[in-house]
Amino acid sequence: MTDWMAGPLPTLAEILTAVLAVAGAAFAAIGSFGLVRLPTFFRRIHAPTLGSTLGTWCITLATTVYFSVQDGHLFLHALLIAFFVALSAPVMTIFLMRAALFRERQKDGDVPPERG
Repeated sequence: MTDWMAGPLPTLAEILTAVLAVAGAAFAAIGSFGLVRLPTFFRRIHAPTLGSTLGTWCITLATTVYFSVQDGHLFLHALLIAFFVALSAPVMTIFLMRAALFRERQKDGDVPPERG
């Protein structure tokens, strides 16, 4: 047995890790299904953004719980991943929405006019 596999986790930590990991996978799957099933780009953009952000947070919290209990000290490295996803996903969504609005306005699509 290697050093990073010290032994089994307490039952509560195993349950919490499993619940968070399954919830994260469920959020990511729901976001992916929303990407496929929704009809227009403007409706389609929100599901994967929210799904990936919530899924990443849940998986990251599961990782933090697992390694914190396994190693005996607080493991916060994984939270940086969730922080950067939460920071970059909305910014990327805004850029994609602005580009889509620009293209729809060029085609005289059914979008609100530009303000200002």
